[in-house]
Amino acid sequence: MFSAIRQASRSGSFALRAAHRATPVARVSRPTLLVRTLITKKYTEDHEAIVYDDQTKIGTVSITDYAQSSLGDVVYVELPQEGTEITQGDQIGAVESVKAASDIFAPVSGVVKEVNDTLNDQPSLLNKSPEQDGWLCKVELSDPAELEVLMTEEQYKKHCESDH
Repeated sequence: MFSAIRQASRSGSFALRAAHRATPVARVSRPTLLVRTLITKKYTEDHEAIVYDDQTKIGTVSITDYAQSSLGDVVYVELPQEGTEITQGDQIGAVESVKAASDIFAPVSGVVKEVNDTLNDQPSLLNKSPEQDGWLCKVELSDPAELEVLMTEEQYKKHCESDH
């Protein structure tokens, strides 16, 4: 009797397993979203740097480490106003240090979207972290092709070496 029950149970479970396997499984495939963001860092002969994000079309302008070390202790920073339209090569601000004063020139054309107001109270950020925390302004570029005339990091290093 037990063998008959086992036999019935096996054939029943086989039927269930077979029915389970025969049921098509709906698979949801999710498209893979590939986003490529290109971050470009370029330099000017006047020792400004710009980090450009091609996805947001925003460039973050700063002075270089070479510039801050040449200036010495920064005591005052003049920045452009938000919303100001700037043209590549225009004076957009100034930096004063215990050694000298230096103008800041626009590395690109566009509209100033944000300024680093922290520099008003802490101009020494330009000495501590000129290309990170000491950024000057963020510009929405009107013509990203202007980046092509600026120097790469390698070209900028050679420029600085020839400056001595």
